[in-house]
Amino acid sequence: MKTKASIFTKISLGMLLAGSLAACNKPKTDDKATANPATPNKETIVFVNSDTLLAKYDYYKDMSKRLEDKANSAKNDVGSRTQAFQREVAEYQKGANTMPADQRQSTEQRLQREQQELQGYQQNATAQFQNDQASENTKLYDKIADFIKSYAKEKGYKLVLTYSKANPTVLYGDPGLDVTADVAKRLNDAYSKDKK
Repeated sequence: MKTKASIFTKISLGMLLAGSLAACNKPKTDDKATANPATPNKETIVFVNSDTLLAKYDYYKDMSKRLEDKANSAKNDVGSRTQAFQREVAEYQKGANTMPADQRQSTEQRLQREQQELQGYQQNATAQFQNDQASENTKLYDKIADFIKSYAKEKGYKLVLTYSKANPTVLYGDPGLDVTADVAKRLNDAYSKDKK
């Protein structure tokens, strides 16, 4: 029942958005517009397909590679520490029966502390990676948002929408309103200059 209501809400919002877009893009019928029919009707609302943009944006590709390398490095580090700890536990278990009680107790306490330290290390590594990922995503968003702001101003756009299959706030956009290719090209040009 909740899913049907959610779908109905999305469809209603989409229809409302489409109606708003149609109303915003209606040509004016004042004397100036009819007096000069040679002036083309420039769209003031466009959209960017964020899925396509990210697939084509070199900065995003580099960022994803950096994050993947960090994740693999952290995973390998935690994995090697875990293996070392497991070897130490296995060694203890082999000789535990022959150890004096006081040595066995102190070894168990030490292993318990090491296990807690290992768990803390894993949690810290995960938290650090999540912070790095959030920071990178913020930089990415800021880069794209700042560029889109100046791009819209340059082109005279009043509104730039985003489309994504994961978050479909725009249900349909006329392909003539899609500026993704131009935005991706210009973002890559700017990124190439920044890398030098």
